[in-house]
Amino acid sequence: MNASADVWASFSHDPRVPAHAALRASDQDRNLILQVLAEGYADGRLDRDEFDTRSEQAAAARTLGQLPPLVADLVAGPDTGASPALVPAEDLQARAVAKYESDRREAFLGFLGPSLICLVIWYLTGHSTFFWPGFVMVGTGINLVRTLVLRQDMIESNRRKLERKREKRLLELEADEANTGDDDTDETDDRDGSG
Repeated sequence: MNASADVWASFSHDPRVPAHAALRASDQDRNLILQVLAEGYADGRLDRDEFDTRSEQAAAARTLGQLPPLVADLVAGPDTGASPALVPAEDLQARAVAKYESDRREAFLGFLGPSLICLVIWYLTGHSTFFWPGFVMVGTGINLVRTLVLRQDMIESNRRKLERKREKRLLELEADEANTGDDDTDETDDRDGSG
């Protein structure tokens, strides 16, 4: 078994999906985690104490939600562009703050770049008494000030967008899972000759 995101496909229900976290873990689910831990230990990514501790926790796990944290640093999780449905709710706030910081950086660079270019041009052309770069600085500065002043509102808006995406993706995953179950039933009916 390769300790990658493929390990999650081996579960009957993805334990990273919050809707599945409360489901009881089967022996097969615990064994999958134990295999990943053993592979991590064999690769030297876990020391003996850490391997023993995590193995005991995996063996004692009752729900699917208890399993992903045991291998989170061994198995590739969703990449940054991954669906928010696979991201725990607590991480949505961190993603919202990161999005705000990116927006703030863009607003600052959007102010600094054009302002510096206009100042250099104004200075090189004889810096007349009319300070025309001020128009560019005011125009780009408004966006920067707005971004700085509305920090909390922007973070909250980003978090709400991520939550909506997460909820939508969860519904899609549940619908796909239901459709997969229907397909299995159809195949059984076809084999029985009743379909």
